[in-house]
Amino acid sequence: MSVPPVKKTSISVVSVYSLSWILCFCVVFIWSAIGSHDYFTWFLEVLPAVVGLFVLGMSYRQFTFSRFTYILILIHCCILMVGGHYTYAHVPLFDTLADILNWHRNNYDKLGHFAQGFIPAAIVSEILLRRNVMKSEGWVNFFSVIFCLALSAFYELIEWWVAISSGQSAEAFLGTQGYIWDTQSDMMWAFIGALVFVVCFRKWLKKSIKNCY
Repeated sequence: MSVPPVKKTSISVVSVYSLSWILCFCVVFIWSAIGSHDYFTWFLEVLPAVVGLFVLGMSYRQFTFSRFTYILILIHCCILMVGGHYTYAHVPLFDTLADILNWHRNNYDKLGHFAQGFIPAAIVSEILLRRNVMKSEGWVNFFSVIFCLALSAFYELIEWWVAISSGQSAEAFLGTQGYIWDTQSDMMWAFIGALVFVVCFRKWLKKSIKNCY
């Protein structure tokens, strides 16, 4: 299985698309920062998005992702920044859904962890496909899912380290809301997100890569 590198499109098209992406990121970032529920929690929640933006910028010339993957990355960043603005336990839409669906907690964090599996699966899959790291598509899918599960577990360790270091001030960042199985369910949702991507969306990714030629 061989998927060649993405062909570079015209400078003007790339510039307009890149500027639109960056503009959307910046608008949501600024909104997220203004009047956020708690700035310490906001910083912790949006930091991965900022780091991601930096990495994408530094690696853009060496490895340019397909538009499909860039859109997914932007969506993930927005999820993080919305969670940072309200804190995950207080996103209004999911408070409303909790009332309607009789949930016992605000489940916005589960959306975030689903995305934590779904979007990295797209990123890892595209890298493996275009770099021809593995010949078998089955192994690409398997490694993508396992990587996302490992990433989710490592993120839970980061949350634990932050909680130990900062004490009560990290409670909103952890977002357990009294649920004793929160850590395990977070990893489960990331696992589900990665599975959903490789089962239902990998063809979209391959099509997006081919459309760049």
